[in-house]
Amino acid sequence: MEHRPGLHPAVAEVRRAVRQALGDLAPGSAVVVALSGGADSLALAAAVAFEAPRLGHRATAVIVDHGLQEGSTDAATAAAGKARALGLDARVVRVEVARGDGPEAAARAARYEALAAEARAAGDAAVLTAHTLDDQAETVLLGLARGSGAASLQGMAPVSTLANGVALLRPLLGVRRATTRAACAAEGIEPWDDPHNLDPRFVRVRVRETVLPVLEEELGPGVAEALARTAEQLREDAEAFADMIDEIVQDVVEHAEAGISVSVAALAANPAALRNRIIRHVVAAEFGESLTRTQTVEVARLVTDWSGQGPIDLPGCRAHRAGGRIVFTANGRR
Repeated sequence: MEHRPGLHPAVAEVRRAVRQALGDLAPGSAVVVALSGGADSLALAAAVAFEAPRLGHRATAVIVDHGLQEGSTDAATAAAGKARALGLDARVVRVEVARGDGPEAAARAARYEALAAEARAAGDAAVLTAHTLDDQAETVLLGLARGSGAASLQGMAPVSTLANGVALLRPLLGVRRATTRAACAAEGIEPWDDPHNLDPRFVRVRVRETVLPVLEEELGPGVAEALARTAEQLREDAEAFADMIDEIVQDVVEHAEAGISVSVAALAANPAALRNRIIRHVVAAEFGESLTRTQTVEVARLVTDWSGQGPIDLPGCRAHRAGGRIVFTANGRR
């Protein structure tokens, strides 16, 4: 805990989280702060404006205007003004949100694409987003509801990558949303409250406004922190599995003109958890597709319950058993 005269504890907590994230970057690095104008991103921007110069980093706030609601341009302009008042350079970027996908997913894809482009233009900058511990808890609950397995329950990683290798940092994953709002109040920054964040049409809003509060009320405080800890533990497990799979794949996979094949005996010798992960890894690495659990289990049956069944159609490829190997070929090839 920082003990500077007059420094509010919430401000100190946010600055400490940002300082830790920025401290891992090389001196002189550029950083792009994703700014919406809400309390979370304004608290992040204020902390970056304070910490970045002290660590020798160049910082710019980027406000992505999705144009999805009336007044979005005014809100983006106001957010840019607040960033400049904090001492940051600021840019507003207008994007077109694709139709067809869900509105949340489409807006997120457009936003990250724009942020990655701005980061590259700034000289391979790292992008900082203001996802909080509360956001992490919501992500884990949504993954649990979808039944999409450990990969989804890992939530958001503190460090990941966007398009073309742009680094994405989430310094505030250990900070509560109430803390970011308190930090803004302490620094005299007035956040903008996005109406979409209260719109119950969006499932994440229902989780935020209804599900998590009910869990806290019925199970006691600390549910959000427990969900975030679960995500962290699952990421650690996943990293260990990934290292094991990389070693195994080198020994059991063979490339061929028609595709790629995996040793049946090697798959059978591994526990189901590793076997299924190897299958998913091979399809993702070779064909760029993700398998559902049902699809993965069907492929695994070619190993564990072989009775002469025919090829299995999968996203981007098909799988069949040929002697002692499971062969994956691109769709349309034998």
